[in-house]
Amino acid sequence: MKFVQRFSYYLIGLVLGCFVVALVFSGKDTRCNYFPNARVLNDLRNKPFEYSAKATQVLNEKWVTIADVKNTLEFGDVDFDKSDTEFGKKTKLYVIEGKTAQNVAIILTVKNEEGKATLENIIKK
Repeated sequence: MKFVQRFSYYLIGLVLGCFVVALVFSGKDTRCNYFPNARVLNDLRNKPFEYSAKATQVLNEKWVTIADVKNTLEFGDVDFDKSDTEFGKKTKLYVIEGKTAQNVAIILTVKNEEGKATLENIIKK
């Protein structure tokens, strides 16, 4: 079998394989959250999100907005050393570092329960 024939069989198989993969994964909401930081932030974003009275008071000061909180929950870094993530507890407290649109460093304290997540506090770093 000549090289041209082998190469054409390879290309046909490659195109059919790409088609099948695209068909299988096209309609699914597939995420690859392998690292702990990504898993925690994804879990917090997908739960009903509430704001405590203290967090609402800080949001009313207008130096941080709800959009900044949402961006931090998507692109922030979870500080597991400062977080209370003891195994077996129903409520976990996460400390998440991020930035506002004005490039001000903020720290969010989020309480993660089974059915909801609550923003406890926002601190300007």
